[in-house]
Amino acid sequence: MDTPILDFIENYIKSKTSRFHMPGHKGTDFIGCEKFDITEFDGADILYSPNGIIAKSEDNATCRFNTLHTFYSAEGSTLAIKAMLALAIQNANDRPLIFAGRNAHKAFLHASVLLDFDIKWLYPEKAESYLSAFISREYLDRELENAEKKPCAVFITSPDYLGNLADIKGLASVCKKHGVPLLVDNAHGAYLKFLSEDLHPITLGATACADSAHKTLPVLTGGAYLHIGFDAPEHFIKSARNALSLFASTSPSYLILSSLDKFNAIEDFSEKLKTCIERVGQVKKELIKKGLVIEIGEPLKIVINANASGYSGVKMASSLQKKGVMVEFYDEEFVVLMPSPYNTEEDFIKLTKCFSSFTKKPKINNGIAPIKTEVVISPKKAYFANKKEVLLKDALGEIYGEITFSCPPAVPIVCIGERLNEDAINALKKLGIKKVKIIK
Repeated sequence: MDTPILDFIENYIKSKTSRFHMPGHKGTDFIGCEKFDITEFDGADILYSPNGIIAKSEDNATCRFNTLHTFYSAEGSTLAIKAMLALAIQNANDRPLIFAGRNAHKAFLHASVLLDFDIKWLYPEKAESYLSAFISREYLDRELENAEKKPCAVFITSPDYLGNLADIKGLASVCKKHGVPLLVDNAHGAYLKFLSEDLHPITLGATACADSAHKTLPVLTGGAYLHIGFDAPEHFIKSARNALSLFASTSPSYLILSSLDKFNAIEDFSEKLKTCIERVGQVKKELIKKGLVIEIGEPLKIVINANASGYSGVKMASSLQKKGVMVEFYDEEFVVLMPSPYNTEEDFIKLTKCFSSFTKKPKINNGIAPIKTEVVISPKKAYFANKKEVLLKDALGEIYGEITFSCPPAVPIVCIGERLNEDAINALKKLGIKKVKIIK
């Protein structure tokens, strides 16, 4: 495929045109990338009403992902998540309702504040970590069948931070049966399209999904996609750009857009991905031989259950960092590493050596299971309500008033607007939290 955005920028650089437009650095090197950093001017197209180089590049991405249409985001899958939720509630006749897996990212909660929809949480039938919420097709079918009010959409996170993949194909068939769109936060799974067995949510029947291209593809941070599936309601495709522009900056990064554009032309990515996954599999086998417990899930993540291996995830991650390996995420229970085809063989050798001193020890348990709490007021009302900070030990029975969570993983244990019960207090205590904000 061609690269119309990148070609335009490179030709603009060669033209030595005097830059009497934004941004203020005028292409002068300060950190080295400035000459590629342009803005929306004549010929450069406009991201949310494109008819030139951006439109052509999105068409290339649409072909590559085989979607009804793929839209670019220069503000991560956070923007794409907000946009697809806006599309889902667009034609609601009364107060909108979304069914959502409990392990939703905080971007989902931010959307609920901005769009003011109600949430019915879907809790996993069995889960040991708040980061996971496997929803079976049978469970979802019962929930939709028995719902007093039909939701505008079902929202699922897959893959989750621990690499678990939802049964998208099964969930999509249930949603289709009930006439409800299936929206997927596929932030960690853009690469799933390029496996030997295509596991991308759109391929498996999702109505729409958000991919963080930068998480697993060779794309700059902030590069993402909003994919619309072939069975999506007509207004999803017609209104997608308006929904994106509602939440987006009017100054998109052309550095990010050009990296999304460049990926379309990388022909050997699937081959490199296959080789990488084989190497990741070898590393997992070596760690298992040492007695470490590796979670089964998506092939590109290495998820170490530190507790089940007898370790604190925090201490394990600290040990790796001291030896020159920076992990994606850790807490007391897990350590998560996210390789890609662009890690070198030296990276994998170093990683394996870093674990030379680790052996299996007796299991410990610092995990936090999903917490069920009472929803008292909507996220929007809670977000804008007056709050006060109190000691955690004095917060029992109060309404939780915070929406900020550490990122990663940015998955709430307790959601804003919910009543803090004993389980919630104990879970927050495990995280070392001593003070919380509550609704006055």
